[in-house]
Amino acid sequence: MQVKCSKCSEPIALTDSVEFFESGLAHVDCKRVRTLSPQERALVFVYCGGHQVAHCLPCDQRYRFTELATDILGGGQTNLCPRCRKDLTESVRGHLYSCGLLPLEMRRRAQAVRAAAHQLVKQAQQARDRSDVLVREAEALLFERQQALRQAMSQRAAS
Repeated sequence: MQVKCSKCSEPIALTDSVEFFESGLAHVDCKRVRTLSPQERALVFVYCGGHQVAHCLPCDQRYRFTELATDILGGGQTNLCPRCRKDLTESVRGHLYSCGLLPLEMRRRAQAVRAAAHQLVKQAQQARDRSDVLVREAEALLFERQQALRQAMSQRAAS
């Protein structure tokens, strides 16, 4: 069983951008689950606005963040290659976490936030898996007890 978003009830993957609420984990944007977080976008604008941040492998082209396309008619995707429409979000994220213009402490904090989000999703998944096992064990025990009770009742009725 997978951890589900508390807003849209869809499964949360390790690569999804998530945030934590009192009600649990949720996608930053349920329509675009792998989108850059608001903090990542801000860092890209502030520190990487003047240079290329994405590389489209199929087109072998590099783009600045402001050159990336947005799908305004379809699914609302952003960070698309202007030529082939491939999603370049992970390329931008990879650049952000390795950009030499981003102050080292800022880069470390961004990586720590991303790692913490991954860890949170993993822990939630493990807790959900464990609870699923416990529920199945309880159901099996309940079934056994019900069978034993029925058997005892039928023996008593037969006596």
